[in-house]
Amino acid sequence: MLAGRLNVRTRSFEVKEVPVPQPGPGFVRVKVRAAGVCLSDVHLIQGLLTPRHLEGDEVTLGHETSGTVDQAGDGVDTWNQGDRVVIQAGYEYNGVTLTMGVDYDGGWAEYVVVPAGVLVPLSADFSFEQAAVIPDAVSTPWASIVSTGSVRPAEAVGVWGVGGLGAHGVQLLRMIGAAPIIAVDPLPGARERALAFGADVALDPLADDFAASIAAATSGRGLDAAFDFAGVDAVRAQAADSLGLKGRLVLVGLSGNPITISDSTSFSYARKQIRGHYGSEAHHVPELVALAELGRLDFARSISDTLPLRDAAAAVERLENKEGNPIRLVLLP
Repeated sequence: MLAGRLNVRTRSFEVKEVPVPQPGPGFVRVKVRAAGVCLSDVHLIQGLLTPRHLEGDEVTLGHETSGTVDQAGDGVDTWNQGDRVVIQAGYEYNGVTLTMGVDYDGGWAEYVVVPAGVLVPLSADFSFEQAAVIPDAVSTPWASIVSTGSVRPAEAVGVWGVGGLGAHGVQLLRMIGAAPIIAVDPLPGARERALAFGADVALDPLADDFAASIAAATSGRGLDAAFDFAGVDAVRAQAADSLGLKGRLVLVGLSGNPITISDSTSFSYARKQIRGHYGSEAHHVPELVALAELGRLDFARSISDTLPLRDAAAAVERLENKEGNPIRLVLLP
């Protein structure tokens, strides 16, 4: 079968033929129907991210995957061939969080083998392309908002970076009643997208009147919560400064750099907080599938383009260079 393989030692990526994997006891082989391309995949290829628990030097990328059950391993009686599923982006094993497409082979392939417990059922008419992006592009901002960020209705919230995560963050914040939602992005197209997805205000972070605009939008009280979906140092500094009393800064984007508080006394006096966030928990993907199946969420606008699996390298290049300012590119095996 074809698979998009990354050598994490040399950082060389290639779509090539590999053996079809066999499911062991407790595992299921899924025929991949759609797989999302994430900025984390780009960072893995670039070397900005390195797997912590990968056995060997090579891994098949892809942590956003949907498809149909192809074969169940011994001891699995909860899934049948042909069942439509979306796959959680990882699982916990012996107290260690393992991420698909990072620590073990992922969905940029014709088939993928995963533990039976990470599969989430899909209804007959749920789009595979839309389902594929849920396990990270949607579930990560969802978990950061409702769990780590503890956002409540009518709270003022800022979203820095309206890409694959931030665009969904805006949509999800709108659904739960955050207000006002202030989107921040230097790209005019991204700001327009934020307004289309439900933001009340869209600001350029480089504008001279940025701080005044935040104050005006929040009636002078500042933000209750700010989300860094970009993983950029300047974003974190600006977002922290935009927080009001007891405001929370949630770090979703990854940078690997130290965090500096410019005025720690004022930060403490206002009782501001910084909260780290990573991925989502097991219950978040089923929640989002249920919300989508009830018509509360629609991810059709999230699919910027689809490409065949053999063109995975081109998809990575398009995302890295922000060609067309995509939300999500999806590979179709």
